Amino acid sequence: MSTIDVTDTTFADTLAANDVVLVDFWADWCGPCKQFAPTYAAASEKHPDVVFAKVDTEAEQQLSAAAGIQSIPTLMAFREGVLVFSQPGALPPAALEQVVTAVKALDMADVHRQVAEQKAAAVQGSEA
Repeated sequence: MSTIDVTDTTFADTLAANDVVLVDFWADWCGPCKQFAPTYAAASEKHPDVVFAKVDTEAEQQLSAAAGIQSIPTLMAFREGVLVFSQPGALPPAALEQVVTAVKALDMADVHRQVAEQKAAAVQGSEA
């Protein structure tokens, strides 16, 4: 599967409709982004069960701000709609492969439990 472009209007639907989504936040003027692009595209062909999305930070400034992007490229990985990885910088092929493998191997029942515990703790903290 090749990479897909996502926008502010398609981002949430892309996460909701797919189990594993990697998102590359990039810009055309960014040298490291251009260097990372072939690595990202090759990984998308190797893992057809994963959605490899790209967000042009220049065209999608509101989405980039909402995602807290401060440096590009930034790679985010979502599993079942939950952000499970976020790191700025271009990854070499082996490191990107490790991220994909690790995200696929996550125990999502445990991840959802941890998310629920964090939300409960935040609610308790705000009530104190």
